[in-house]
Amino acid sequence: MSGQQAREPTGWARLAIDIGPLLVFFLVNFLAPVPGALKIFVATGAFMAAMVAALVFAAVRYRYVSPLLLFSAVMVVVLGGLTIWLHNETFIKIKPTIYYALVAGLLAFGLATGRPLLKLVLGSTYPGLDEEGWRKLTRNWATFFAVMAVVNEAVWRNSTTDFWIAFKLWGAIPATLLFAIANVPMLIRHGLNTDEPKPLEPGPVE
Repeated sequence: MSGQQAREPTGWARLAIDIGPLLVFFLVNFLAPVPGALKIFVATGAFMAAMVAALVFAAVRYRYVSPLLLFSAVMVVVLGGLTIWLHNETFIKIKPTIYYALVAGLLAFGLATGRPLLKLVLGSTYPGLDEEGWRKLTRNWATFFAVMAVVNEAVWRNSTTDFWIAFKLWGAIPATLLFAIANVPMLIRHGLNTDEPKPLEPGPVE
């Protein structure tokens, strides 16, 4: 590995690490040759394996694992394990709620205490961004994650498992990517260097 090579994954590698495990979950849930009621448990096992594989790939290939990816992976393994062990899909369904709520809370705490937590995690992803840009970006993502936590709770508690999975695929992922894109004009106004485009999502999509 060249000493000049970036430690953090970029481009398609970053997307594969962040979104790949979730896509594995969707594909296995759709294609697993088991009765419908068992699909989510098989998919959860595949999700756990894919998250571990993403961690190993990031650690070996780039010698870097983002804190958000590590946090998400721990939650997948713990709550996914409980889902399979107790044969209760509730645990994997509440994982996004816990993830979104905790990240929103941490970002809000950082804003309230003047600590740039998002900048510490994602500084190299947004080169040139000034302090006001970081403040606005942190505020925006904290609000987005708080809303997504509420939405995930409403969806899984009031719909079928198949609808919840469809919501994650056709609702949560596009919403996250569109929200990231919607922040770009504000980021550019606050100094973002666009000469070397990088993924603009804040971490693994839940």
